[in-house]
Amino acid sequence: MSDHILAGRTEDEILWFRRRSFLQAAAGWTAMGGFTAAQAQQRGNVVELRGDVLLNGQALRQGQTIQTGDRIDTGPGSHLVFVVGTAAMQVRQNSRMIVERGQTINTVSVLRLLTGAVVSVFGRGSSRQIVTPTLTAGIRGTGVYTEVFPEQRDRSYFCNCYGVVDMAARGDRAESRSDYHQSFWGEAEPKNGRYLTPAKAINHTDEEVEQLALLIGQRTAWQIAGRTGVKDGNGYMEERPPQAHPAMR
Repeated sequence: MSDHILAGRTEDEILWFRRRSFLQAAAGWTAMGGFTAAQAQQRGNVVELRGDVLLNGQALRQGQTIQTGDRIDTGPGSHLVFVVGTAAMQVRQNSRMIVERGQTINTVSVLRLLTGAVVSVFGRGSSRQIVTPTLTAGIRGTGVYTEVFPEQRDRSYFCNCYGVVDMAARGDRAESRSDYHQSFWGEAEPKNGRYLTPAKAINHTDEEVEQLALLIGQRTAWQIAGRTGVKDGNGYMEERPPQAHPAMR
């Protein structure tokens, strides 16, 4: 298993991909043709559901369909994996998010994370964003991890696990090009005059991202390369000085 650092999260939360229930559900989802087949057969798009989850204020049940435009609230100890179009997501416990609609009902335009955390993989497509209280990330085709820390005045964490992302926090902007986990803080208060600052890779694993990519028929950058890089938050396969991070330029 890949190295990881925990900051306010538990091992159980990030090892969900090892559970037999998920492995069976994911194998069934893939074997039955993924999202397109589920839509054609009028099956739900929830791959796995554990604990109490609300969909637009009502209890979510296995077999239901989550659509763009919906609000999702997860309770303590809960866990949700679902697919919409070419986007796959795993929502942590105690999270609140809105999946805003794009050009079609199955196209995500904005993932608005109000609190909590979500791992997500997006296939290539039209312009999409992840928005938190302190940062905005313009998504192309990529895998990312996003977390909002309410106890730190909604300070936000964002990791571009692989791909290209346009980052913005207040007036600060950076283009993130990552092969292996390039991480940022969206600060609630400026640090040395900056609202977008470098971060370490925390609270998520390679394997989580790989499992979500598989649900939409993709592979991560490190799977394609056949090797992993240095998981220091800088985003590169090889070690580089801290100044190489785009938030430091």
